[in-house]
Amino acid sequence: MNYKLLARVLGLLLMMESLALLVCFLFAVFDVGIGDSSSFALGTATSTALLFGLLLVFFGRGKYDRIPRREGVLIVGVGWLASGVIGSIPFLLAEPGLTVAGAFFESVSGLTTTGSTVIADLSEWPRGILLWRSISQWLGGLGILVLFVALLSSLGAGTKSLFRNESSFEAAEVSNAKIRDTALLLWKIYLALTLVCLFGLKALGMSWFDAVSHAMTCLSTGGFSNHNESIGYFSGWRTGLAIEMWLTLFMLLGSISFLVYVVIIQRNWKRLRNEEEGKWYLILIVLSVIGIVAIKYVLGGRELGESFRGAIFTVVSIVSSTGYGTADFEQWPVGTHFIILGLMLMGGCAGSTAGGAKVSRVILLVRSVHQEIIQAFRPHQVFRLHVNGNSINDQSRAQTVLFVALFWFIAIVSMMVVAILETAHGVDFETTVAAVLTTLSNIGPGFGDVGPTDNFSHLRQPTQIYLALLMVMGRLEIFAFLVLFVPAAWRKF
Repeated sequence: MNYKLLARVLGLLLMMESLALLVCFLFAVFDVGIGDSSSFALGTATSTALLFGLLLVFFGRGKYDRIPRREGVLIVGVGWLASGVIGSIPFLLAEPGLTVAGAFFESVSGLTTTGSTVIADLSEWPRGILLWRSISQWLGGLGILVLFVALLSSLGAGTKSLFRNESSFEAAEVSNAKIRDTALLLWKIYLALTLVCLFGLKALGMSWFDAVSHAMTCLSTGGFSNHNESIGYFSGWRTGLAIEMWLTLFMLLGSISFLVYVVIIQRNWKRLRNEEEGKWYLILIVLSVIGIVAIKYVLGGRELGESFRGAIFTVVSIVSSTGYGTADFEQWPVGTHFIILGLMLMGGCAGSTAGGAKVSRVILLVRSVHQEIIQAFRPHQVFRLHVNGNSINDQSRAQTVLFVALFWFIAIVSMMVVAILETAHGVDFETTVAAVLTTLSNIGPGFGDVGPTDNFSHLRQPTQIYLALLMVMGRLEIFAFLVLFVPAAWRKF
């Protein structure tokens, strides 16, 4: 392990985070003055990030031609945790303030674009802190380390390990020489879509502050809002339906692989035709909407127009892992809950800002099961699995099966841990299961006492810290996080 290299890259990462905090600090000073608690909190966070960043860069000074794969994996895990700790300072110091665990939970929830919150009343919080919540999700959406790769050219061959382990992009499709160019192009697309979303929301009547905040949390599929009612706050507006549909469109755009946009820019129409993950994603969304509307209509006799409106927004919000809310889906018939739970677990497309297992893994898993069934009575038949036009080898299949097995093993163990931690507080089974699955899948709202109209503030501090770690694990798709706990990874050779 090259600790100097690790220190240098982490230092540069914290310095980059300090720039984002500086923007929020300057906004707070302009908005409420230098003497406000939010200005002090954001100023302290900015200074702390910059100071530790400079110290780490100084400690890690030297010339490095590349980042080895091991260091690249560790940088990703440690980088997310360090960013979460620094990002918690504003929530800790600003009034009305959170506990240490609550501040860490809120910070990590933002950076991982989970969208779960421990803030019971958002109206009590200064706008500078709310802006930091939104910016943290926007940075975490495409990945702060993908941005890091895009801006810095000194990482050499190590960019591929950072790119692969920090995001769900298939780095194997991009050569080392093109990683930085691809990362930069992805961020240009991300920024452009955010700006289009922003100006659309402003045209529909949102204030500049709300438009900026929701554009960032929409494209990042993070789901933080400035209002306790989430997007339901705007539902009664004359333009309420238009706002919902506009946000639905950009939640979809954020949850489809950004490499699709690269292919479109390159006019590679043949490859675009082979893009079946996005097609299946849209088909599953349509089927889910129809299923929910049908169940509600048959069992609840609800008006079809309103049912479609609520179902479309909720389905896209959940499957994209955004977590915006316009309706309390817990009040819907129980049958719809199973559809919503399935969407939570599946998530969006690989290479997008969405969480969950990813549609491509679901496709591969279903086709692998189908192949095994066929081979049970046709043992000599040769099969070749393809996803998105690419041939899938045995290693990729094994990794997918391992991911699913690890996900459920960690989920079940975590449910037991949360149940033990919350024994004295009487948290029910539904809440325990939902809290684990929604944080591990980076969704946001769940069921029970962590449903769309509730929050996580009633959970004990150890539980909040544990769930925050699950968010990081889910954001890094398990493997890059678990490496942090392998002693061999930290040995100095």
